[in-house]
Amino acid sequence: MELDRDACYRAIRARDARFDGRFFVAVRTTGIYCRPICPARCPKLENIVFQPSAAAAQEAGFRPCLRCRPECAPDLAGWRATSRTVSRALTLIADGALDDGDVDALAVRLGIGERQLRRLFDQHLGASPIAVAQTRRVLLAKQLLHETPMKMVDVAFAAGFGSLRRFNATFHRLYGCAPTALRRATAVTKPRAREASPITLTLSYLAPYDWPAMIAFFAARAIAGVEEVRGDRYRRTIDLHGSHGSIEVAPMRRRGALAATIRFADVRALPVIIGRIRNLFDLGSDIAAINAQLAEDPALAALVAARPGLRVPGAWDPFELAVRAVLGQQISVTAARELATQLVAAHGEPLTSGPDDGLTTVFPRPARIATADLALPMPRARIATLRGIAAAVVADPKLLCGDGDLDAKLARLRALPGIGEWTAHYIAMRALREPDAFPAADIGLLRAMTGRDGARPTPAALLARAERWRPWRAYAAQQLWSSSGGIAQSEPSHLRTQSARCPAPC
Repeated sequence: MELDRDACYRAIRARDARFDGRFFVAVRTTGIYCRPICPARCPKLENIVFQPSAAAAQEAGFRPCLRCRPECAPDLAGWRATSRTVSRALTLIADGALDDGDVDALAVRLGIGERQLRRLFDQHLGASPIAVAQTRRVLLAKQLLHETPMKMVDVAFAAGFGSLRRFNATFHRLYGCAPTALRRATAVTKPRAREASPITLTLSYLAPYDWPAMIAFFAARAIAGVEEVRGDRYRRTIDLHGSHGSIEVAPMRRRGALAATIRFADVRALPVIIGRIRNLFDLGSDIAAINAQLAEDPALAALVAARPGLRVPGAWDPFELAVRAVLGQQISVTAARELATQLVAAHGEPLTSGPDDGLTTVFPRPARIATADLALPMPRARIATLRGIAAAVVADPKLLCGDGDLDAKLARLRALPGIGEWTAHYIAMRALREPDAFPAADIGLLRAMTGRDGARPTPAALLARAERWRPWRAYAAQQLWSSSGGIAQSEPSHLRTQSARCPAPC
């Protein structure tokens, strides 16, 4: 990845926050790499090597700055649209793809060769897949040391180190000191009292960020017992591999970050939980760059200018989102939320750690829905669709995963019973984090693109128009959906133009 040295140097001299996470500053004379916003004295240009990622800097032998803390930079590596394959690979790595597997297996999941994957990583990130995974591990450990009172052994396992000895050796090699020395440099000195005590981490993003729009979106859809919005805070229960917990997320606007409080007994699940929170709130997008492209179309320019921080809400779990999408076919947001609440009340599992201040239940697992008597006030064909999706996920737990490109994901989704083009794109957009997913036949999108003469475009015409929005069509859709009303009220028109695959009118 080529970086303009002069432009990068101007950015670090100005400590321009717009470049935070876009590149890192490796200083030859100190052996340290920093964020562009580091408050330390600006080094001379001849002493700097600009690196496209933290992994590239670390693989080149530089160690993270203790002052600007590169682990707190916005995680934009997965956003880089210069290679959607790299973005998908980073999502899988964050979900633990290299914890138990190797680069060959990761390449197979992406549908490319191992050599091609390494070449793409070197081209776009300046580091190998293994180096990226190792850097993520080290930076997470450093963040946990700075921001939490976790015991050293818990920090080691949470960051993915196989043993405390390996953890200590890695820190000695990178920092020339033990992890305890880094801990002593912070205000966090006491180990947490019990295993299930909550921890709070800072998750950065690149401004602007429309938090009111995001929180209103989730508030309108919150399932009682599973989710809750209090003021500007979002809370929900989580279920990973049979273990229960909860998360709470709130804005830290002056810092351009969210504060994520995690309650989960198994510390080894922290990387996955953090990755899911980032996806849920779309923290990895370079929204300014996305807006710049969308604004080139006069139809979107005014919308983007009015809501520059609007992002695509994600989903905690792909299966949960798929169920909710089917429940919401052709009904209002309120009605869909009521159906989901009834489903959870009848078939969800009680939170094993006990009620958590209003959070009582986890969303039903696929095996439960596949065999349950779903006595819901909805068409029988749609109930059959829910069971069919659940049975398919039970048979293939990786069915709703990030493997393959957008076309491959859409094909897998459309092969499910009762899933047509709209639902496939909606699931890909929110649960599989595909920024180019675009349900062109959606009534809401067509209505938003109605011309001054009252003429509404056809789906084919809208799809042709959307070519100029690629690869950010999902963000264009979010802008168009929000243009006809408030975020909480505006809602995609679920499957109103569903394909002939649909077993019954929705």
